[in-house]
Amino acid sequence: MKFASAFAQLANINIDSGGTSSGARDYSFHSGLVFQQSLLCVPTYCAGGGHTTTSPFLNSDPIMRLLVRVCLIATLLVCYVLLSCALEHEKRNSEEFQSPDKNAESNIKVMRNYTTANDGRRKAAAPRKKKTGSKRASMGPKSDITCTRMGGICQSGRYICQGRYLKDKCSGAPTRQCCMPVAAWSVLCAGHHNNRVRACDTHGCGAFNSNRGNYLHKAVDLVCDDYGIVSAPFSGSLAGPVSRKEPAGNQFDGVKLVNDVHCVKIFNIRPYRYMGPVAQGEALGYLLPLQDRFSGITSHLELQMCDGTDPSPFI
Repeated sequence: MKFASAFAQLANINIDSGGTSSGARDYSFHSGLVFQQSLLCVPTYCAGGGHTTTSPFLNSDPIMRLLVRVCLIATLLVCYVLLSCALEHEKRNSEEFQSPDKNAESNIKVMRNYTTANDGRRKAAAPRKKKTGSKRASMGPKSDITCTRMGGICQSGRYICQGRYLKDKCSGAPTRQCCMPVAAWSVLCAGHHNNRVRACDTHGCGAFNSNRGNYLHKAVDLVCDDYGIVSAPFSGSLAGPVSRKEPAGNQFDGVKLVNDVHCVKIFNIRPYRYMGPVAQGEALGYLLPLQDRFSGITSHLELQMCDGTDPSPFI
C-alpha cells in the first residue's frame, strides 16, 4: 500500500513540457506518463538547462504509452507482493524459533503438577493407615472384666453357648466372645418365681414377633399382677421416661434402663423415679392395670430392647 500511495501522489502532479522539440507536445498526463517520459527521455543538453528530446517510441502511438504505464504499475505491485511475502516469512521463522521454548515451559509445568499430585496422594495415604491402626488397637478390650461383670464367660465362638454371644467384650483374638447364660437377668415382677411370657388371649400374644394385625410385636410381655412391684432386671441407670403409641391410638408409658451392655424399655409401669442409678433387683415402680381399657386381657408389663432385638435369651 505504500507503493500505491506514492504512485498516487505522483499522479496529482501536472508537468509542463515547455522547451521540448518540435515533435513533442504538451501533455498533462498522470504520474505514470510523466514517470515514463522521465525514464524514456533522451537528454540533449545536460547542463544547459535547455531542451530534452523525447523518444519517438512514446510519440508514435498513445496505445503504446498506455501499455508501458500498465507494465510499470504491474512491476510495482509485484515488488510489493514480494516484500510482503518476505516479511511474513521472517515472522513465521521467528515464531517457530520461540515455540520450542514455550513447549519446554509447558512440559516443565505439567511435570511439576504431576509431582505435586503424587506427593499429595502419598501424604494423604499415610495418615489413613495410622488412623485405621489406632482404631483397631482401641476396639479390642485388654481384659475379660467387662464380660465377667455381666455374668458371662469368654470362650471361643466355635463352642456352643446356651444363652447368647456378645461381641467385643473379651480380649485376645476376635473369635473369643462373651457367652451370656440363659436367664442372666433377675425376675422383674414381684411374687413370681420366673419371668413368664404372656400367652395368647383375646387381645393377642405376648411372644416376640407375634402378629398384632398390621405389624409385628417387637417386645416380650411378662405376666405381672396389677399394682405389683416391678424390679430392675440388671444393674444400671435410669435414662428418663419413654412412651409408645400403637396404630390404634393406644399409648403406653414407662422408663428406660441402660448400662454398659444392655438397654431396655419397660412399659405399662409407673416408676418411682426416672433418673439415677439402680441395682439389680431394686424396685423401679408398680404395674398399671390394663383391665380398664382392655377387658379380659392378661395383666403384664412390656419389655423391649432399645435396638429392637429379642430379649428372650436374657429372661
